Amino acid sequence: MLWDLYCRVVDNHGDLGVCWRLAADLAGRGESVRLWVDDATALAWMAPQGTLGVQVHAWDEACAGAAPGDVVIEAFGCELPEAVVAALAARQPAPVWINLEYLSAEPYVERSHRLPSPQRNGLTKWFFYPGFTPATGGLLREPGLLQRQACFDGDAWLADHGWPRAPGERVVSVFCYDGAPLPALLDALGDRPTLLLATPGPATTLLQERRHSGALRAVTLPWLTQTDYDRLLWSCDLNLVRGEDSFVRAQWAGRPFVWHIYPQHDAAHRAKLAAFLDRFLAGADAALAGACRTLHDAWNDAAPALVLPEFEAWRAQVLRWRDGLLAQDDLTGQLFRFVAEKR
Repeated sequence: MLWDLYCRVVDNHGDLGVCWRLAADLAGRGESVRLWVDDATALAWMAPQGTLGVQVHAWDEACAGAAPGDVVIEAFGCELPEAVVAALAARQPAPVWINLEYLSAEPYVERSHRLPSPQRNGLTKWFFYPGFTPATGGLLREPGLLQRQACFDGDAWLADHGWPRAPGERVVSVFCYDGAPLPALLDALGDRPTLLLATPGPATTLLQERRHSGALRAVTLPWLTQTDYDRLLWSCDLNLVRGEDSFVRAQWAGRPFVWHIYPQHDAAHRAKLAAFLDRFLAGADAALAGACRTLHDAWNDAAPALVLPEFEAWRAQVLRWRDGLLAQDDLTGQLFRFVAEKR
């Protein structure tokens, strides 16, 4: 089938990151994809080689009369141009029109997943919600991901890139928004030899503003492709991630992680963070659960002090959580079945 995937970049490149992973996963399974995006500049470092089966088009080109594909995905409620909507209504048979929503662990996701939204032109747009339970659309997970990770040598990869782990050193990656309490993180990590790898953007800026010494050494990273960012996560003992794309990839990495959730002006992100932690920590030891909640609250509220949970228990909980996610169907596979049902 031919899939049209529409994406608008709001104020970070996370929306594009999710859409590119989905487009590449669809193409990797034999589909043809057109990615329509209003700002594709981040693909220059995110996916510099592109991928076979995915064509990238400027958003405005969508109004030039191209016939819609078999499936049209409107990512994150980006609102299709009127000319595109008219073309959807004129196509016979009508394409399957999907609104791919943001990821959340909140209860409304299970209630809203796969619900129809009848349109005035006679078409139906369907809500499709990623999520963490079998009653949702699942998470992006390309075939063979865990097998590739199992064969990967993280220490060799770090050394090849000029960031070798010293004997006995802990390796930590940081990807965050503005306002993250990086000084508190440096203090928390200073108790033992640690290599801190800071991604471009706020993490690098904050690191350059703060002097560090003792057992901690820090390296500022270049922009990494999505493939190399995954490898970075696999190579680290702890990953601090943000938004949606890196958040999901940190869970597949199976390492302890801390989520810097995208802040919303109405504080809706707090309920979203709490809902995820409720699911992630269900059945966990009470001490670990309390420590993880306290750490996430401190990191997201820019607290002056951070305390890291006990690492072995934390890692065990992450792996249990990942096993549960692996037992569920992945997002792309669920999209295939949904489209087959609606066509």
